[in-house]
Amino acid sequence: MLPFVLSKLGPGHIEEISEANNDPEWLREYRKNAFAVFEQLPQEVSPLYNKYTDANKMDPEQITFNLSSDSTIPDFVKDRLGEIGNTPNIVQVGTNIHQIHIPSELKDKGLVICSIQDAIKNHGDKIKKSFDQTDSKRDKYIALNNAFFNSGIFVYIPKNFVLEQTIHIVSSLSLDQSSTISRNIIVAEENSKASIVQEIYAPQSQKQQAYLELLDASISPNSQFDLVTLQAMEETAVNFSSRVARIERDGRMNWYLGLFGSYLSRYKVDNFLNGEGATAQDTEVVFGNKNQSYDLSSNLIHTAPSTIGRVLEKSVLKDTSKSLFKGMIRIEKNARHSESYLSGHSILLDKGAKSDSIPGLEILTNDVKATHSASVAQMDEEQIFYLATRCLNKSDAQKIIVEGFLEPLSRKMSYQIRAWISYLIDSKWAGRNLTIKTDEQLKAMLEVEETRYRETDTFESHYKYR
Repeated sequence: MLPFVLSKLGPGHIEEISEANNDPEWLREYRKNAFAVFEQLPQEVSPLYNKYTDANKMDPEQITFNLSSDSTIPDFVKDRLGEIGNTPNIVQVGTNIHQIHIPSELKDKGLVICSIQDAIKNHGDKIKKSFDQTDSKRDKYIALNNAFFNSGIFVYIPKNFVLEQTIHIVSSLSLDQSSTISRNIIVAEENSKASIVQEIYAPQSQKQQAYLELLDASISPNSQFDLVTLQAMEETAVNFSSRVARIERDGRMNWYLGLFGSYLSRYKVDNFLNGEGATAQDTEVVFGNKNQSYDLSSNLIHTAPSTIGRVLEKSVLKDTSKSLFKGMIRIEKNARHSESYLSGHSILLDKGAKSDSIPGLEILTNDVKATHSASVAQMDEEQIFYLATRCLNKSDAQKIIVEGFLEPLSRKMSYQIRAWISYLIDSKWAGRNLTIKTDEQLKAMLEVEETRYRETDTFESHYKYR
């Protein structure tokens, strides 16, 4: 069967995907409706963002999809399989689920980790709500995923279940240069607590290869979910991810995002704070070099009273790399006593690097606290000179300044996350492969980070609205 080309996708391809997956009738109609929306939407729903976006750097003539991609496991994924061991995990290569491991004692308690196809077949009652609530009109690439997803992962955390072990998701594009459209769904039931570490990789390729993701998280009352994403793809790859969290009463969603690889990354995170006392925190770190481009958007939508939202984003850019940070705080009429903070800050290590930040506020009620901040600055030459007088070369001086720039974000992370991000920054700085590997260097970083002070939950000291 010939591969599908992104620029030529049509209704016939939807039929082929539905037949191959044996989709139920409701999903077939769902795909068709989403495709109709996809055809109509521009790259950016907001005309303001169209001026800045680099989304058109993804070449739709090069991006191809197969109903079933090459299942050969890249060597760097094999290395990770041994390291994640007996922890709960799922490994995806292209459209194929290579491995699922759930310890029997966790499976007996109701933990579910499976492919999206198995979830549609066996857990339709748990995931149908996610499909119904996902609005294709919010973004062109949400509509694309709703229409054409050909793979994905489902994670279900049962009621009153606290999962101490971290779930590992390892996703890699396949060796046949085909791309993947992945629909990932997380459901955390009431009074549950769990965490996921998601690693995204891509092998070397002669053409653009894309991992296009829609990730939907349903956070039930009084539950907490942490999702760490570490993206370390090869620099010819493209990574588009649309992420939605719906957080109910006293629920908490913590996003941690580290972007280091790919030629082009576009991440859009929407947090809907739908229940009183709901909290969302989105912490993002970007390190770009060469001609990499990062397009980030993070939105906080407060629809219930006494909700809290925070977005903290920092970019480090070398050579001619670029970043764009967009974000919106929207506090609805019923969301009194809410607190919201949005920040995007960049440091430029070279004159060819570029960054833009476009934060915004929409406040529709009184008695709230909300503010945003943004900055873009070149690295301070006086700081470099000072460190040079302490016998540091320019590269080491720059690295120390970058570590200080990222320090406020590090305080809000667990020591494991700090160590992983430090490891990937160090690997990229030294020109090593971007793959997490538990070598002596990472072990040393874990020991150091475990002793560092972790700042507790604090809210920024000034507000635009009171």
